Amino acid sequence: MFRYISKWIMKWWGWSFKINFSDWPTKYIVAVVPHTSSWDFPIGIFSRSIYKQDIKFIGKKSLFKPGIGWLLKAMGGYPVDRSKRSNFVQAVVDIFNSKETFKIAIAPEGTRERVTKFKTGFYYIAKEANVPIILCQFDWEHKTVVFDTPFFPTDDKEADFAHIEDFFRGVKGYYPEKSFV
Repeated sequence: MFRYISKWIMKWWGWSFKINFSDWPTKYIVAVVPHTSSWDFPIGIFSRSIYKQDIKFIGKKSLFKPGIGWLLKAMGGYPVDRSKRSNFVQAVVDIFNSKETFKIAIAPEGTRERVTKFKTGFYYIAKEANVPIILCQFDWEHKTVVFDTPFFPTDDKEADFAHIEDFFRGVKGYYPEKSFV
C-alpha cells in the first residue's frame, strides 16, 4: 500500500526515475548525492518503497534522540556517533557479512554542506564486504532520481573515485549552492 502512495506522491511532486540496470543485487551500498537538505530523506524513503527495496540508512546519532529516534530506527535507520573515533567501516562490514541480504544508503558527502571531496567510508565498506556500490543522484533541478549500474570497487581507488565524482558532478541538490562541485 505504501508503495502506491509513494508513487502517487512522487508523481504529484513531479519526480521521475531512471534505473540503468534490471536486477537489484541482494547486498549493496547506495551512494546518494547530492545531500543538501532534509527533503532528501522523504525522496529516499519514497524511492526505496517504489522499488520494493529494504534499504537501511545512516544518520547522525543526534537525530535518534527520544521522541523520534524510535521511528527512525523502525524505518531502517542506524545512528552513527561522529564525535568519537570508532571502527565504523568494520562494524558495517560485519553487518553485511552476517546477513544474506543487506542494503544501506550512505551520503558520501557526510554533511548537507558543500564539499569538494567525498568521505571514503562507503567505498571501503563495499570493498571489504565485497558488495557493489549503486550510485544514486537526487537531481532536484530535473526532479529525477537516477540509479546507476552497480559496480564493485577495484584496486584502483583513484580511477574509482574519478568515476564516482564524474557521475555526480553538476547534479543540483535542493540547495544548488551546496551541491557537490
